[in-house]
Amino acid sequence: MEHFGPVKWPGGHRVAVMLSFDFDAETLWLSRDPDNARRPGTLSQGVYGAKVGVPMILETLEDAGVRGTFFVPGWTAERHTARLEMIVARGHEVGHHGYLHEWVDPDQPEREEEILVKGQEALKKTVGIVPTGYRSPAWETSPNMIGLLKRYGFFYDSSFMDTINPYRHTLDDGTDGPIELPVHWSLDDAPFALFSVRAPRTIVTNDHILKVWQDEFREIYRWGGLFNLTMHPQVIGRPSRIALLREFIQWVKTFPGVWFAQGHQVAEAWSKSEK
Repeated sequence: MEHFGPVKWPGGHRVAVMLSFDFDAETLWLSRDPDNARRPGTLSQGVYGAKVGVPMILETLEDAGVRGTFFVPGWTAERHTARLEMIVARGHEVGHHGYLHEWVDPDQPEREEEILVKGQEALKKTVGIVPTGYRSPAWETSPNMIGLLKRYGFFYDSSFMDTINPYRHTLDDGTDGPIELPVHWSLDDAPFALFSVRAPRTIVTNDHILKVWQDEFREIYRWGGLFNLTMHPQVIGRPSRIALLREFIQWVKTFPGVWFAQGHQVAEAWSKSEK
């Protein structure tokens, strides 16, 4: 199956829309610079994601009648367990997102496995979930990681940008690996609205973000594919950005044949169409 041709989505739907949220909290800043542990002002951006962003996202999704997928680092699960419990209680999917949002280092395969296991154990210990989906922090992955995901029973990955629609990884030995649910920076809130003093960037208006996302959606809808939107509670959880999310969901709903689905549902549906 072509990675950009129409997919046979359940119920004859034209497009699958995956609303995903990387609930990094403070790990985003701790992984960038360990010294940020002594900078409560910097860390407070991540705290906002847990304190305000997650509840507002959950309320927005509930009002819209849709469910999302939250990729959660193990550290976040341990420090913000109550928020993770809220996510699970509302019926949203929880996926693996490292332990401390560490970037994968291809030269340290043992460390990769250690982090994968540590994050997995944290999710199981806190909310009893063994995730079937994985997203690498900052979408930095390695040749080792896909093999590790298969070994530890992950059904899908969501870290690559090499095409539009789902596909199945092939391991070095020729065997099938996990299903990939592709992503892209244009369908991410961080490049548009995440600010750091040490790596400053322009914070753009809602109109700018909305236009990029709508333009991408129109074409992916025409192609009959997967629209995989990545957001962060500390970014999309800001007041005007929540309004943006609400507006975008309502706009997408005006199109016929839209299927809002969680990551495991998308991967499952694609795996059936693959056969």
